[in-house]
Amino acid sequence: MQSEDARYLKRKVKGGSLDVHPTEKALIVQYEVEATILGETGDEMLGDRKKCQKIIRLKSLNTNTDVAALARKVVEECKLIHPSKLSEVEQLLFYLQNRKKASGKEKRVVKPRDLTPFEGMEIDEEANINKVEEYVELLYEGMEEKVKGATLILHLARNPVNLEELLENETALGALARVLREDWKQSVELATTIIYVFFCFSSFSQFHGLVTHYKIGALCMNVMEHELKRYDLWQDELQKKTRTYILHFRLWVWVNDPDNQALRKEHEKAFKKYQGLLVKQEQLLRVALYLLLNLAEDTRTELKMRNKNIVHMLVKTLDRENEELLVLVVSFLKKLSIFLENKNDMAEVDTVERLSRLVPCEHEDLLNITLRLLLNLSFDTGLRIKMVQVGLLPKLTSLLGDENHKQMAMCILYHISVDDRFKSMFAYTDCIPQLMKMLFEHGEERIDAELISFCINLAANKKNAQLICEGNGLKMLMKRALKLKDPLLMKMIRNISQHDGPPKHLFIDYVGDLAAQITPDENEEYVIECLGTLANLTIADLDWELVLKEYNLVPYFKDRLKPGSAEDDLILEVVIMIGTVSMDDSCAAMLAKSGIIPAIIELLNAQQEDDEFVCQIVYVFYQMVFHQATREVIIKETQAPAYLIDLMHDKNAEIRKVCDNTLDIIAEYDEEWGRKTQREKFRWHNSQWLEMVESRQMEEGEPFMYGEDGEMDRPDLFYSTDGITPASGAVSPDFFSDPYAQNGDGQHGYDSETNFNTLKHY
Repeated sequence: MQSEDARYLKRKVKGGSLDVHPTEKALIVQYEVEATILGETGDEMLGDRKKCQKIIRLKSLNTNTDVAALARKVVEECKLIHPSKLSEVEQLLFYLQNRKKASGKEKRVVKPRDLTPFEGMEIDEEANINKVEEYVELLYEGMEEKVKGATLILHLARNPVNLEELLENETALGALARVLREDWKQSVELATTIIYVFFCFSSFSQFHGLVTHYKIGALCMNVMEHELKRYDLWQDELQKKTRTYILHFRLWVWVNDPDNQALRKEHEKAFKKYQGLLVKQEQLLRVALYLLLNLAEDTRTELKMRNKNIVHMLVKTLDRENEELLVLVVSFLKKLSIFLENKNDMAEVDTVERLSRLVPCEHEDLLNITLRLLLNLSFDTGLRIKMVQVGLLPKLTSLLGDENHKQMAMCILYHISVDDRFKSMFAYTDCIPQLMKMLFEHGEERIDAELISFCINLAANKKNAQLICEGNGLKMLMKRALKLKDPLLMKMIRNISQHDGPPKHLFIDYVGDLAAQITPDENEEYVIECLGTLANLTIADLDWELVLKEYNLVPYFKDRLKPGSAEDDLILEVVIMIGTVSMDDSCAAMLAKSGIIPAIIELLNAQQEDDEFVCQIVYVFYQMVFHQATREVIIKETQAPAYLIDLMHDKNAEIRKVCDNTLDIIAEYDEEWGRKTQREKFRWHNSQWLEMVESRQMEEGEPFMYGEDGEMDRPDLFYSTDGITPASGAVSPDFFSDPYAQNGDGQHGYDSETNFNTLKHY
């Protein structure tokens, strides 16, 4: 019956245009198929036209290929290209031969056609959408017929035009799903082909419901799990045979020995078989993973995959050598890594260790997507540590010279540089010279945020700072920062200035330039960094008095010390700067005469809840009490010592330490404040001791030092109504007539005769 119908079918193929493939080394041939059904008399009864295309892949094409010879071969073997188009084919081949690779920065668009045809897809018969029912019938026959029927349907599904029509054929799709569910373990080719059919549907979001309906995603997860277990078994068997072969070869070194020859052939045969099985398995894994990746667009579906351990399976697949499969696996992991739970799953297994072997690699797409995944993982502290441990630091540094991957590598390195433990490791790579070169190549353009942020982090390490300053490094940085008034570049310079030794002394030449930037008209962020840099210059030979006078900085300091006069960060830098310049005797005296100390105390009242402000202000007092001129002002004319006594028991350890040191110096030069300090220390330690005793008595349930009637056995530790009065009367009650006393609410402050606010305890 089929042969009789064929007499009335007229098929005509008409050649069309030629073009090059946008990404691959291939030619695209456009052609048109016209099918006409003729009646018994030869009249046309029904006709249809379809536009098609054929891709001719040119794997052998390279820079040394003879383009003319290849063009002739293409025309001879492809009947769709008329011989008259030989010159056009030659021109297109010449273009492909000289076309540059696309930049790695461009995002690669993944399309269904990226899954290239695999071994077993080739078939002599041309698929026809009108014969789908015949192909479905083949699915009910033996294994060979099932593979043939699925392959013919796949050829139809690879053309997106046919998907709508196939979608309406529930019988065909149901049969494919049933055969996959029942026979996927029996034939890798069959499973690969059927999953490929559903992959074609999964490439379009509107068909995801169909794929989910037939539970193809769950089947793909089962297929992956099974194939990974099979891979482990193959590996074990191959290793056993390899060990046997090596052992036998060592014992029987004669090459011509018949047993040895047979064993070697057996080993080669086993390895060849393993290679063949591996190729087929990786084709199956690639198609299944691609389908799952498409379905993972829906986060609910992705969550189901995670619950079935998709992350562990993907990480396990990273051991493969197939680059196309690896691109897919790493892409999938990258997509999953944006969720915390998936990232934690990756941290539990050796993901970073397996990824490290892919950096660097010759496959541009694989390297690019691997770096993007590592960037996502580098937000986790533990995974950053692993990256350093597996030796990724020098590998990433080497990529800074690669224009395609420089940006990604720099972002990962920036994250690693955040950890102080790893900053020093950059000094043992060629990272810093490369970064300095990048900085100076920008000219007057704005420096990339990633680059300058990375440099700021590295400059916080002393060894790195020395490398940055080598040659004219610091000179070039200062020149650029002062010219462009770049706050971020000045922040990098500020980090360099904090290190003692040779780098700090290099700044002496730039003190005047930096001081000139401190004006009310400049950008506050920029001024903050300039002030911070100057404040770091604790150099003994530096004449700060001359600097303050020449650039008229004292009035600027007084204006900025007023609460609310500027941002807190700027005010804090002014306080730190005052602490630095107060190391100079004449400079401290000039500041004291200007009335800056009352302004600092007023600021202390306003910022008493900010530990950083309190600590820096106390440090200013500490510096000033070293000098006789300012010491007298601090002790006699201000209430600074009273503030310091109140802060002796602050919760912040640094504040307590600076307070104690400052009060010790004051006590050496003023007996009255020395006694007050001692009394306050005694009162504090005594109260702490009493609290300890009471808490121990409560815990142990014993009277301890109390009598049976609850009275204390040591009346010398009683408090009188006038204060602390030990039996010996050694402590003078004059202490309680001081303005600094204990308030009724238990807080320490000043009585109504003083004009200062009560300081809080932290």
